[in-house]
Amino acid sequence: MTQFNFLEIIVPFKDKMFRLAKRLLVSTEEAEDATQEIIMKLWRNKNNIESYKNIEAFSMTMTKNLCLDKLKSKHAKNLKIVHSNYRDKNISLENQLELNDSIDWIVKIMETLPEQQKIIIQLRDIEQYEFNEISKMLNLKEATIRVSLSRARKILREQLIKTHSYGVR
Repeated sequence: MTQFNFLEIIVPFKDKMFRLAKRLLVSTEEAEDATQEIIMKLWRNKNNIESYKNIEAFSMTMTKNLCLDKLKSKHAKNLKIVHSNYRDKNISLENQLELNDSIDWIVKIMETLPEQQKIIIQLRDIEQYEFNEISKMLNLKEATIRVSLSRARKILREQLIKTHSYGVR
């Protein structure tokens, strides 16, 4: 396989790998390093890359596993879940402040979720993967993923309602 073909295969989903890494790690630099490390591993194994049934799912699984390993390592004591938000330039200042406040609350609530639920929300709700793809990436049954996603969404919803209705009777 030529370098050009390799890049054609990897480039369409490298941003998804980065966003997953960024969701799991503390900084942009850590996420960039993790993404680069995965791409290098894929490059070293480029001759066998076409043997994988779904290279994107395989790459996302590698990204998840590498990030979780980094989180478990001794060097990762300062790592935590972070969120980078899309900014709409046409939104009013008041709405932007409300949106930022809501996003801050969601990030705080997500930090309390179990690791598996954080990953499932990232893959399904943010990256828009199908349940069967997430199942392959996480090596879980689709039913388990649906239940975990439902529970995570319920926690987020309940905590947001509790937060936003505080003091209202």
